Amino acid sequence: MQLLVSVANADDAAAALAGGADIIDAKDPAAGPLGAVGIDVLRQIEAAAGAVRLVTAALGDAADEDAVERAAFDAAAAGARLVKIGFAGIAAPARAATLLATARRGAAKGSNGRCRVVAVAYADAGDAGCLSPDDLIDAAAAAGTYGVLLDTANKNGPGLRALYSEAALSAWVARAHYRSLIVALAGRLRMDDLEFVREAGADIAGVRGAACEGGRAGRISVEKVRALARLVRLVPDQSRVG
Repeated sequence: MQLLVSVANADDAAAALAGGADIIDAKDPAAGPLGAVGIDVLRQIEAAAGAVRLVTAALGDAADEDAVERAAFDAAAAGARLVKIGFAGIAAPARAATLLATARRGAAKGSNGRCRVVAVAYADAGDAGCLSPDDLIDAAAAAGTYGVLLDTANKNGPGLRALYSEAALSAWVARAHYRSLIVALAGRLRMDDLEFVREAGADIAGVRGAACEGGRAGRISVEKVRALARLVRLVPDQSRVG
């Protein structure tokens, strides 16, 4: 399993890198669960970490083909190698698959095929008014997406561990793996949730608040990231991410 740390700027990225994060994820925590940073900020994050770590970027929730294609193109051209897209307000798997296919096209054009797409499901899908996590797997597979992330839309609500039992989460991860999708898990994860995530079979554990001084809106702490990385690496890395 690999550790993904969401960063808001180049200083955050440097701290996450120093702490041992495997993946540096560009995200604006003030702009929602998948808030996109500005392209200039993304370029700065890529300059700080892209030479030695995979850089990913949140693009928000998709609603329009032209907008999601442009956003994926711009992020890929700025150096992101994975882009994450959510579907708040979209309940039809076919619609999500269409938007994902459009995002794939934009990401490929922006990076000569090097940037891939991750579809984001919300564990609290009812609150987000979107398709269920199971339906999101189907949409992602239909669109030829690289992977899926199970996150939470409401960052003031319950975390992933409160929304999913260990058995249910393991079954969801196994279902995604069966469809040949890389699986990331996030959603208000704390240090003591990492074993839960690892036991579920995730390839990636994603954090923001647990890596910050002062919570999700704070600054990334090298020491907090280092502690998280130690927990992630208690077992040999069997991640398929590359």
